[in-house]
Amino acid sequence: MRLRDNSSSNGTLPSAASAKEDGKIMGQRILALWFPHLATDRILRRRLGQSWRSPQGRVRPGGTPLLVSRREVNARRIAALDERAEALGLKRGMGIADACAMHPGIEIVEADPTAERRLLESLADWCDRYTPLVALDGEDGLFLDTTGCAHLFGGERSMLDELLACFLRLGFDARAGLASTVGAAWAAARFFASRIVEAGEEEAFLTPLPLAALRIDASVRAGLEGVGLRTAGAVMSTPRAPLARRFGRELLLRMDQALGRLEETISPRRPAPPLAVERRLAEPIVAMEAVEHLVGQLAVTLRSDLERRGEGARALELALFRVDGAVSRVGVGAARPLREPDRIGLLFHERLAVLEDRIDAGFGFDLVRLSAFSLAPFEARQADLSGEDASGEERLALFADRIRARLGDHAVLKAVSVESHLPERAVAAVPFAGKIAMHEITPCPVPSPQGGRGFCSGIRRRTSTALARETAAASPSSLWGADRDGGKKSYLPDRPIRLFSSPEPIEAIAAEVPEGAPASFRWRRVFHRVAASEGPERIAPEWWRADGSEGTRDYFRVEDEEGRRFWLYRQGLYGELPQGPRWFMHGIFA
Repeated sequence: MRLRDNSSSNGTLPSAASAKEDGKIMGQRILALWFPHLATDRILRRRLGQSWRSPQGRVRPGGTPLLVSRREVNARRIAALDERAEALGLKRGMGIADACAMHPGIEIVEADPTAERRLLESLADWCDRYTPLVALDGEDGLFLDTTGCAHLFGGERSMLDELLACFLRLGFDARAGLASTVGAAWAAARFFASRIVEAGEEEAFLTPLPLAALRIDASVRAGLEGVGLRTAGAVMSTPRAPLARRFGRELLLRMDQALGRLEETISPRRPAPPLAVERRLAEPIVAMEAVEHLVGQLAVTLRSDLERRGEGARALELALFRVDGAVSRVGVGAARPLREPDRIGLLFHERLAVLEDRIDAGFGFDLVRLSAFSLAPFEARQADLSGEDASGEERLALFADRIRARLGDHAVLKAVSVESHLPERAVAAVPFAGKIAMHEITPCPVPSPQGGRGFCSGIRRRTSTALARETAAASPSSLWGADRDGGKKSYLPDRPIRLFSSPEPIEAIAAEVPEGAPASFRWRRVFHRVAASEGPERIAPEWWRADGSEGTRDYFRVEDEEGRRFWLYRQGLYGELPQGPRWFMHGIFA
């Protein structure tokens, strides 16, 4: 749970006068849940089933008292116990040896914190049916922010009664408290079975309760009891300055939070969706066809909400709540903001087709919720005479979304530019998570018939045959010759059509000058004699990388006597690297 202290930042203690002017944090309603026998309930539910408790919530007659032990400071102590063990006078923290000496017939089970945590998280998932703002409270409690939710369940009292009755049917002993502050709700759940504290009545409610209701450390409680302060009301009526000097800042902080003078918020374990629509079912459904049909109906309602906001959803989640408390969640993503019901239904159809065998409907789903996350402005699209997107981008995005929904986000990749001068690092493949518009692609230079440099999309590439046909019209002298220095432009593109993911070493022979291109080279056991060359194009190493000592690169565009064109480079200058320069092939032009 996250605490936010609104006191001044100069280190002075907060006072009642320095709190909010009206003295209260108004508006919010917090529901606290406490499961006092969570560890033992988990074990007994697994052995006896969900109906192991009586309809009145009591443990059914018979059975052996159950203890859950945990090793603390080289001794095994009681971490949890059921009602039958409590009736024998056993308490948490007592040594296991002492408990066995008092009652030899008790059953002892080793604690499983991981399983208990998973159980608490599953209970939090189940509580999502009441509010999406659910937070864990220690090892055996939950907080629900029910602000504005109670009227959906017939009021706060009706909501609390329904919640506790559902937990009882699931086999859990639960206590609930509802108040305007986190502290008051926590105290109501710990000291009452089911208690609602009206807004503004926090002080009157807390006054008769013991010090533990303020959520302070045991050492602070012992100190307060040592000076005769044994109730929360006694502490609240004591001057603040002496309390702060003797017991520290936490005491005043907890007291002001419980009374609503300082704000305290919960940290939900899952983000709340901007928009969500749901359907509660009188009869649970099991078949996936029924689920898909219901998704289509919910998508129609969701579209109306999105249209009012002028937005579309980039991520959607389908939550299926089972009658026994389990929750299944299915998510899909969209490359473009989406709100058409047919397309939403199509994406979930693809996803459910993959997950159908993994989603256990159990005795059926009684609540289905469709949530929209990551909203974005919905852009108007130019349609053709058939009503389809004229640019084709929408069809491309829908195709990619369907593949991603069926095979996963990493099944469809797109190339993006990376800030690196090294060619093999200048492009990376990332999941197709956003739209690709033709005008958003970084242009790449291509030969221009006029001898200049034109542009083409990074998606639309010319074939090697077309490029060879263009370049074959020019003689090697016009491509590479000395007249290039006279101002003529080369028809050859700056970068090869095919770039190797890893440069391949070659054997260069008889370079004309130390800084020039080789006269010939051997690559893949084939000898090539260079007829024309252009370069060098120098690229310095990335010194900030761990392998930045690989040396300077000089790139050359070369053509052999048979008209084949290559992109090769020399790694390292003469005298720069101990082993001397090395030559590599990095790509081919045609």
